[in-house]
Amino acid sequence: MVSSQVPVIDLGPWRSGDRAARARTAARVDEALQAAGFLLVTGHGVDPALPGRIREAARSFFRLPPEAKRPYAVSVGGRGWLGPGAEANSYAEGTASPPDLKESWSWAAEDPTGVPAVDAEWFRPNAWPAEVPELRPLVTGYLAAMRALSDELLELLAVALTLPEDHFTRHTGHPTWGFNVNWYPGAATVGPPLPGQFRIGPHTDFGTVTVLDREPGAGGLQIHTDAEGWQDAPYDPAALTVNIGDLLARWTGDRWRAGRHRVLPPPAHAPAEELLSLVYFYECDPHTRVESLPAPLGRVVHEPVDSHTYLRAKLDAISVS
Repeated sequence: MVSSQVPVIDLGPWRSGDRAARARTAARVDEALQAAGFLLVTGHGVDPALPGRIREAARSFFRLPPEAKRPYAVSVGGRGWLGPGAEANSYAEGTASPPDLKESWSWAAEDPTGVPAVDAEWFRPNAWPAEVPELRPLVTGYLAAMRALSDELLELLAVALTLPEDHFTRHTGHPTWGFNVNWYPGAATVGPPLPGQFRIGPHTDFGTVTVLDREPGAGGLQIHTDAEGWQDAPYDPAALTVNIGDLLARWTGDRWRAGRHRVLPPPAHAPAEELLSLVYFYECDPHTRVESLPAPLGRVVHEPVDSHTYLRAKLDAISVS
């Protein structure tokens, strides 16, 4: 079962400062990321009421008529509303498919670096729906928690590789990130799925770590492993789901696998099922040079890449014109 390859990692022992407890936690993380690229993380300290409040506010936006949402429409990588048909994630791994059956509101890094070319591409002001003013303070608080947690996770991951704790976070002084609230409406809204169509098509994420707060469902998240193929992702209501993306997998020389996943289409036996996920994509400082760790830690030596040249290519690939 895939659940045996996706352990629940309690951050409490890691935060305790006890050397043995930290070492045990790091060893379990290393083992899991070699198998599936996914973890369930508890003891993270995020206000348990906050995701529900964000969902309630976001749902009121998504249920507005299309003409009310259209002024906020953007393409992938923008700040605003990604409407139906805007994205097809399977193209990130070179597989053609119909567009994903979802809508999203997207935020991204906005605090400028002072480098005009970098800021124009990666640090632009966020948009907020005027119809739902309560969303802004909720999301702002959540984003602060996600940034801190993502850096803490990168420190844990460095130690899991027997590297200095700041091996990755020395490259997150002024990072890019993205945050999507993904709405997966029921079949009554989107209609029957086309062949090969998903709420989100099979793919790996592009950055360093992704932190997901999700709702379980019959048309929910699945994880792919070599041992088990596609299996429903394990769920713990107290846990955040964490997976690593392409850049971190390359960084580790494929010691760790980028977590391949998909979100199933609305199920025929539950056509009214509606899910809403909060997805925080963490990256690194613009134009970080990502080089594979050498053996024995790394297993494959990839050509070094510019982090944000890589990210831009992936964002372009999943954009549906």
